Amino acid sequence: MSLVTGNEVSSSSFTHRPMNFDVFLSFRGEDTRLGFIGHLYNALVRRGIRTFIDDNLPRGEQISAQLLKTIESSTISIVVFSENYASSAWCLDELAKIVECKKNDQLVRPVFYNVDPSEVRNQKGKFGEALAEHGKVKDNNKVQRWREALTEAGNISGWHYQYGYVFNDHSCADFLVLMAL
Repeated sequence: MSLVTGNEVSSSSFTHRPMNFDVFLSFRGEDTRLGFIGHLYNALVRRGIRTFIDDNLPRGEQISAQLLKTIESSTISIVVFSENYASSAWCLDELAKIVECKKNDQLVRPVFYNVDPSEVRNQKGKFGEALAEHGKVKDNNKVQRWREALTEAGNISGWHYQYGYVFNDHSCADFLVLMAL
């Protein structure tokens, strides 16, 4: 598979119009932004892979139509499931869109960051607790859509990151090879 590359990668261009990206990163910032995601994003960009990261997006209750278009136009989505991923309705909306795009042949590569894939797939532990909380205030159809997306994504063979593994520039290169980028 060949990826379009470019050195002018910046998520700030997102504010005016969506553009095509090679990789869309979906992650819970409070869990992974300052370590794992930072290294991964930098490694992708250094290799000329146009990567979307949500650094400058306005926060709100609902995911924007522009962000949904960005997901649609990306070649690959890397979903980093971390302990608090499911506590974010924003992350779950991204995931539901990513799973929808997977049905149109978009590649999806999950990373299970200190969580067992079965917790995602079966909504156990923190994933089950978060969905139960969402069910108290959200539309049941939306929560069901999130459950289905978690089950489908949790069934995709992915990369399992465990505490104690040092993730740096060298391991990023190994990770990219494993993810077939």
